[in-house]
Amino acid sequence: MAHRPVDIRRLGPSDLSLVRQLNTLFGDAFDDPDTFEAAPPDDVWLTGLLAKEHVVALVALSGTEVVGGLVAYELEKFERARREFYIYDLAVAVGYRRRGIATALIEHLRAIAAQRDVWVIYVQADYGDDPAIALYEKLGIREYVMHFDIEVASTT
Repeated sequence: MAHRPVDIRRLGPSDLSLVRQLNTLFGDAFDDPDTFEAAPPDDVWLTGLLAKEHVVALVALSGTEVVGGLVAYELEKFERARREFYIYDLAVAVGYRRRGIATALIEHLRAIAAQRDVWVIYVQADYGDDPAIALYEKLGIREYVMHFDIEVASTT
């Protein structure tokens, strides 16, 4: 069965409906709709975020449907005059997995990173997420690190 090809596209300030579709996809893929849909940011917030060069939101489109996506942030470093990208979210809709879409999204980010003279892209994977781990091992070198979430006290 032939699959319809997908187009990879970087979102910009005018792509509000696509970024909202992307958040819905992330909520479904991560089984966490509350985080991604319960309190959506307004159009002004999203427009401003999508206008920032150091914030990259990519979508994989099948026609007009968002079937995959990636959000990455460019970080400037103090130890050397260099930058790196951190892939914060990456997901592909269930019916579109195992078609190379996640790899295509990462490759598109690689091209953006090369244009911006970024030295490395890094991403985290959860233990037990074997498909993600296999993908990342195919594309990069595994580092053994621990991740900690440090809560911030509310000021309100």
